[in-house]
Amino acid sequence: MAQYVEVEQAIGMQGLRVVLTPSVPGPWTEAAKGILHVKKIPYVKVRQELMGENLALINWTKQATAPVFVYNNERPRSLWSDQLFLAERLAPNPPLIPADIKERAQMFGLSNEICGEFGFGWSRRLMMIHAAMLDTNASEGAKKGMRFMGEKYGYAPDVAEAAPARVAEILTALNAQLDAQRARGSRFFIGDKLSALDIYWAAFAALIQPLPDELCAIPAGFRKIYVCTDPMVQAAASTQLLAHRDFIYHEYLELPVDM
Repeated sequence: MAQYVEVEQAIGMQGLRVVLTPSVPGPWTEAAKGILHVKKIPYVKVRQELMGENLALINWTKQATAPVFVYNNERPRSLWSDQLFLAERLAPNPPLIPADIKERAQMFGLSNEICGEFGFGWSRRLMMIHAAMLDTNASEGAKKGMRFMGEKYGYAPDVAEAAPARVAEILTALNAQLDAQRARGSRFFIGDKLSALDIYWAAFAALIQPLPDELCAIPAGFRKIYVCTDPMVQAAASTQLLAHRDFIYHEYLELPVDM
């Protein structure tokens, strides 16, 4: 397992530095790491303090979250799409963005439904926050953490209550895409080879059902809140979607997951 460096040390380095949260398998982070793994791009791990002040990180990247890519003296990249484009530039092969414009538009559209604002990951976070707020047995520490997250994701009870339908809608669309691809003989979401969309789904599927402990040693508290028991979401989370997650991890990504 690669060691982490502190932000202050990373600032003076060159090459690719990636700000990560140690021991926390956040889906945006795991997707970013998956892209770098597939492309065999070396990088330095930089420590972000979960729910900490992260003042040095704010001064460096103008925000306090993870993941963030910083390459040489270029601007920090905290958006998933910016990180993907940088990875494509640093290692064009294997390409994870389709060359065909229709496939490319489809891939970015569905990826945004997973990674973007009010997409799958965002909406699942709202569901987690809402559940914690309603849990009378939750510790004050847990509720403090969820209030912190709520500020980031624009939590309000009415917004959170609409989230399961949004999640189910996205899962249904992803499953339909796999159905169409299977009908034409492809095992991938787009075209006939691996794309970033496959990696995004593999990482974000943890917000429905995480990989088993022997493959991803998630802290027990995180595993509990990641598992989704909402009936609407469960009905839309097909076995095909989870099987696709397993296929991508076993064939292309790093196992066990290195946090």
